[in-house]
Amino acid sequence: MVQKPLIKQGYSLAEEIANSISHGIGLVFGIVGLVLLLQAGQISLGQAAFMGLGAYTVAIVQARWGTPMLFNLLAGGFVAMLGGIVVGIPSLRVKGLYLAIATIAASFIAHFIFANWSFTGGTGGLSIPPASLLGMPLDTSFRLYWVIVPITIVMLLGAANLFRTRIGRAFIAIRDRDISAEVLGIPLLRYKLLSFGLSSFYAGVAGGLWAYFFRVVTPESFPLTMSIFFLAAIIVGGMGTILGGILGAVFMTMVPELLKLVVDLMPGGSELTVFLSPVRTVIFGLLIIGFLVFEPHGLAEVWRRVRRFFHLWPFRN
Repeated sequence: MVQKPLIKQGYSLAEEIANSISHGIGLVFGIVGLVLLLQAGQISLGQAAFMGLGAYTVAIVQARWGTPMLFNLLAGGFVAMLGGIVVGIPSLRVKGLYLAIATIAASFIAHFIFANWSFTGGTGGLSIPPASLLGMPLDTSFRLYWVIVPITIVMLLGAANLFRTRIGRAFIAIRDRDISAEVLGIPLLRYKLLSFGLSSFYAGVAGGLWAYFFRVVTPESFPLTMSIFFLAAIIVGGMGTILGGILGAVFMTMVPELLKLVVDLMPGGSELTVFLSPVRTVIFGLLIIGFLVFEPHGLAEVWRRVRRFFHLWPFRN
């Protein structure tokens, strides 16, 4: 009789862990997509809008036709890719801050479409029935977790190996000096648009997973602050690496949850919790500033230092 509550409590903890990881994974896709774009020397503050395109595509297709989950995710990714290619057209003429402003404009346009067009459900958004796989409904975050993780592994391996290919090397050449890359025969039009397309594809898949996870999509689900969040995660994790994007996503997702857990465990009741909630946000902001000041290369550089330290341990001089 004593063991039953422990088993139930352990299962609840497993569900809570799966819930946090699944939520973080959705953000990882958007962040990794932005890393691919930065590797090509481009920048975007419209990543949340591309997530919205993927989420709404998945919601509409799932609700109307009930097609398989993987097909819906690919459809959301490709629709977001088309949107990214259209938004990437100004990159042929502008770069840097001007390009960032152009992508912000695209974000506002996407928000207007989500909030005012009839097939998107307007401001009320769309509800999504649970997905199913091999006849089993994925109606809980714990079940959905076992589908999200394999998809994540495949897509992260694809992103990590992209820079070993001709496409990845062309991205790096354009980032370092686009005029020299064009002289060497790299078509800037094709590869700049391709970088926006790949980045938006990852964001669209992230939006599709987000839709399946929360089962509802509204225009307020993908604000501009989410795009800023992605950029902050890359800076904290380390610019220019897939590992940095992953570590940044983990940091930006898990640290607030850990701070919340610490605040909830403190004695003093609900009044103390309400008082410490703003303090928790301030501590999180100070941690980000601390990384920028003391470790501008991010968590990826910290990880590399730890690996170097233990590489020859305990035989170091």
